[in-house]
Amino acid sequence: MNGVYTIILLIVSNIFMTFAWYGHIKLQETKIIDNWPLIGVIAFSWAIAFFEYCAQVPANRIGFVGNGGPFTLLQLKVIQEVITLVIFTVFTTVFFKGEALHWNHVAAFICLVLAVYLVFMK
Repeated sequence: MNGVYTIILLIVSNIFMTFAWYGHIKLQETKIIDNWPLIGVIAFSWAIAFFEYCAQVPANRIGFVGNGGPFTLLQLKVIQEVITLVIFTVFTTVFFKGEALHWNHVAAFICLVLAVYLVFMK
């Protein structure tokens, strides 16, 4: 079950991360924070990123083989990167209508799936 908890926490973490890193662009686009100074936007993003860390750190601790989890550090990192790109792709296609998915993006995702396969190969 540690593997499942790790994946769930990584997904939650990456949702918060994506909103912290890119959500302010959408908020600026919708005129919610268009007049905020940069330091205000940074503080707002850090407030969201706090919740990212609240999920990311336990995910790595639970999932790491040295703590009884099923994943090595390299496996954790590759899993996290794939989750990040999937969450980011969903985020951009849902919230930013000008962004589109092209064949080369699909090809890159196939390469990432191959990377996950290779990192778990014995």
